[in-house]
Amino acid sequence: MSQSVTVHVVSDSAGDTGELAVRAAAAQFHPLTVNIRRSAFIQSRESIDSVLASAVTDHCIVLYTFVIPYLRDYMNEQSKRMNVAAIDLLGPLIDNLEKALGHESRHEPGLNHALDAGYFRKVEAVEFAVRYDDARDVSGILKADIVLIGVSRTSKTPLSMVLAHKTHKVANVPLIPELVPPKELFLASPRKVIGLTIQPDSLNAIRKERLKALGLPDSAPYATSERILKELEHAKRVMDRIGCRVIDVSNKAVEETASLILEHLQK
Repeated sequence: MSQSVTVHVVSDSAGDTGELAVRAAAAQFHPLTVNIRRSAFIQSRESIDSVLASAVTDHCIVLYTFVIPYLRDYMNEQSKRMNVAAIDLLGPLIDNLEKALGHESRHEPGLNHALDAGYFRKVEAVEFAVRYDDARDVSGILKADIVLIGVSRTSKTPLSMVLAHKTHKVANVPLIPELVPPKELFLASPRKVIGLTIQPDSLNAIRKERLKALGLPDSAPYATSERILKELEHAKRVMDRIGCRVIDVSNKAVEETASLILEHLQK
């Protein structure tokens, strides 16, 4: 059984709807890897041909969210002709709504991204998560709504993006024994700091898979039990010092961990 698959999300708008749908489905296959590639604002048949050619070369599944009928029809026809597995996410729903309502769709891409305050908050949060990812700029710790801390491979970056799509500004900080944690961690409210921990065996397996993906031997120090225990013990000391909420992410989908974080913040 393949350990990973790539889903190419294609849209005549931003593609957020398709990506969220794929992430929700991918959570059911954890810990198998579902990679997401996005092609947004597709407006021509030539662009669709390019996407499908790439899908054939890279053995991708295509998921599309076209609301413009001729693009949807062309994708449907060409994907069948080229024998590409392609999923029409919106087409059947729009068709059935038209029948049920007795009213034709507006066929306008991007209507769910009306430029309201909520949309701008999401964009701002995503940009924040990218800027303050992996402690690139520790000043983000004090500006963030949520600060994620933990050792490498505890899903800090994916979690940051999931929470950003819910309009939360998230910074994340890796905890490494050889590096002194930024002082801002101890100045921030402990309530907004979330410690991510994981069982040593789970982390060992994840890190070995990561090394294999990079073409490196799984015997590298990064994945040894001794190194992992050292990192986890260091992380625990930092989290205890902060007094923050700690969540064990072992065998949890990113979306499940995000829900636990939001529940904590709402209390």
